[in-house]
Amino acid sequence: MRSIISLLIFLALSITTFAQQTKQITLDAIWQSSTFYPEMMRDYRMYPLSDAYTVVENNAIVLYDLKSDKQIKELFPSSVANQNKISIDDYSISTNANFILIFTNTKQIYRHSTESDVYLYNVKTKMLYRLPGNQNIRLAEISPDEQNVAIVKDNNLYIYNIPTNSEKAITIDGKRNYIIYGTTDWVNEEEFSFIKAFQWSNDGKHLAYYRFDESNVKEFSLNYYNNDVYPEEYKYKYPKAGEDNAIIDLFIYNIDDSNITKLNLGEDRDIYIPRIKWFKNENKLAVMRLNRLQNNLDILLYSPKKANGNKVYNEQNKAYIEITDNWVMTNDGGWFYTSEKNGYNHIYYFNPSNNVDKQITNGAWDVKDILGVDEKNMNIYYTSYEDGPMNTMCYVINFQNGNKNKIISNLGTHRPVFSATYKYLIDEYSDINTPPQYFVYDVANNKVIKRIITNEKLKNTMVEYGFVPAEFFQFTTKDNISLNGWMIKPKIEPGKRYPVLMYVYGGPGINTVNNSWGYFDFVWFQMLAQNGYIVVSVDNRGTGGRGEDFKKCTYLNLGKLESDDQIEANKYLRTLPFVDSTRIGSFGWSYGGFMTALAMTKGADYFKAGISVAPVTNWKFYDNIYTERFMRKPADNVDGYEKNSPIYFAKKLKGSYLIIHGDADDNVHVQNTMELVNALVKNNKQFDLFIYPNKNHGIYGGYTRYHLYKKMTDFLYDNL
Repeated sequence: MRSIISLLIFLALSITTFAQQTKQITLDAIWQSSTFYPEMMRDYRMYPLSDAYTVVENNAIVLYDLKSDKQIKELFPSSVANQNKISIDDYSISTNANFILIFTNTKQIYRHSTESDVYLYNVKTKMLYRLPGNQNIRLAEISPDEQNVAIVKDNNLYIYNIPTNSEKAITIDGKRNYIIYGTTDWVNEEEFSFIKAFQWSNDGKHLAYYRFDESNVKEFSLNYYNNDVYPEEYKYKYPKAGEDNAIIDLFIYNIDDSNITKLNLGEDRDIYIPRIKWFKNENKLAVMRLNRLQNNLDILLYSPKKANGNKVYNEQNKAYIEITDNWVMTNDGGWFYTSEKNGYNHIYYFNPSNNVDKQITNGAWDVKDILGVDEKNMNIYYTSYEDGPMNTMCYVINFQNGNKNKIISNLGTHRPVFSATYKYLIDEYSDINTPPQYFVYDVANNKVIKRIITNEKLKNTMVEYGFVPAEFFQFTTKDNISLNGWMIKPKIEPGKRYPVLMYVYGGPGINTVNNSWGYFDFVWFQMLAQNGYIVVSVDNRGTGGRGEDFKKCTYLNLGKLESDDQIEANKYLRTLPFVDSTRIGSFGWSYGGFMTALAMTKGADYFKAGISVAPVTNWKFYDNIYTERFMRKPADNVDGYEKNSPIYFAKKLKGSYLIIHGDADDNVHVQNTMELVNALVKNNKQFDLFIYPNKNHGIYGGYTRYHLYKKMTDFLYDNL
């Protein structure tokens, strides 16, 4: 009897396990119930004074010791927040941790920019002050000496003095769509990834700031449909390829005497100033000056009361120069930076006093980010693609003797943040099949001392829903180029062939073949695999992590080699015994939408169905900083723009094609889609089109993402 009961229990458990493993992934579970959303640390900061970190918990800013992970205290108590009806959206801690800025009631402007109400909290006195403004403060930053706060609102720059609780206007002529002080215009925000267009000197006595004159920049209009008889028109400055930019000026404000010095940036005003930075131990401002073609970079040094600067550094490139935040000042008046000037992106040290320019890292691989410089121990911490372009690994190198070590050996994607002393770090780690985990790592002793978030619940959910592992692969094209990819397969039955969806981005320096957790699309791909689809992604030429030649070979011809490689990937997949060569499709968003449009037109003989979301269709419709970096101006590269556009190939469309766009997309304008629609109709080509009113480049809000993925899923099931 016991044997029979044991057998029945075993069979019951087996059936239960099988049922759990085959539980169906649904769009409701992905987008409505957030079943697969990982737990994350989004709002932690390293404490500036010790080996500790802060995080928002229960509407309080809480300080934790890194070594023990025990709570030290509430820096900003929830009682204060709740009493003043403050919900913490963001915060920043001053240099000596005596003050905290609290951002609340935040509303989005563009991708990075926001407006908020801002409060100043005195940690010692426990006093809270509201900074002058009415949900219109775009930026606020406490000076290093903790005496003042620089504030940007309504396109003007202000100084709020902490001891006197008073505000002073530094500029007065700021005006929307004309003059901007202290923050950036749309195109600089989007393409140079910065919005804070001011910098405090390290002694807090000087404030350098930008002025953007965009009065001659052409406007673009978006319509918002809000049940009114007439739509609401929104106009903003958007310089398309070949069009005029804002004119940039730089100023230095002296706190003590209110003197303002306008800096002489040179005779050529058609330039970019992508970064400025003060020296650490002296009042000198370093200014990056980049020409319009983005292939000539100067660094100039300015003293606060002198208009003219000295050019101390120059770099030129046959294609373009990448602008990053890998620029770290040193105590001796020099700096560490990264450059591709030897063919790979590596770390260098430069000192303007003696023109020393020394390469620190070396090898046939790219550095990604400089994470920090510990001058006391002469160490530089950085991430690189040394372990393959799909892995982002953390290393330390001694800049005196060159000794180098890997920090944390697990292959995957690491996003470490170091403590003030560099003794500890918090790492966000994931691989392609494992959701992110956060842990405290003891750098000196090479060990994990505390796991903060493990996402074990999500891992168990993945098992319950029968997730299958994504697998990396490589193949060689007819041009003898080795390309990397990953593949998610359903359970392959002998003799059966399966349709393939190729997921693509493919733009300059951006990879999709990453050994990292892919969030919602990864779960959607798992759902497709459950329903008998193979999902594949391949990094074509032009993507990152493999050196300058591989990345910049697409220069002046965006779309040509990239689409050639995606067609080659299609041909490779056709050779696999489990692939249905008649049912291969493409899906991409933004640059990926552009690539899918080319797949369905230029590659019409190979792709049965495609979905382009928010696609660029001709680079002359996109902004000038991004486009001219890779293509130069349209007048100087007519064939590059026209003959690599899917509009040029529209007459070749054969398969089923779905185009989706948000009509309030401030990044890739819906104009791109409309021009492709015109070309397809002109050539009597049938296709499907869906427009999301009032939605931007991300196409989200309410049920929007669910609706979007339902539409795309149904399209694939019907057409691929």
